[in-house]
Amino acid sequence: MRVLFGRGKHDYLSDALALLPGWTREGEQIRRTLVIDDSQHAALTERVKVVADALHLRPEISRRADQTQIRVGHGNAPLTEGEVLLAARIEDAYRAVTES
Repeated sequence: MRVLFGRGKHDYLSDALALLPGWTREGEQIRRTLVIDDSQHAALTERVKVVADALHLRPEISRRADQTQIRVGHGNAPLTEGEVLLAARIEDAYRAVTES
């Protein structure tokens, strides 16, 4: 079952984002910028790919200078519960690669 955020009387997306510090909403997408080195970026990308594949989602991950930028969501459809779950799993992966 897909749960769409932003519909109905309660905005569950805002509640979920409040639990994900660093993520910001841009329309129907959420994004996060991380300052990590190249090896951490590579490790993070591999971990995110595994989770994204399991959820059948495709986040945008790009590298610019010392920053990794991540976008989740299609931009033309409301965010889903799975996309917010992916953002939470990305946070877990980020902690894992920066604590190593």
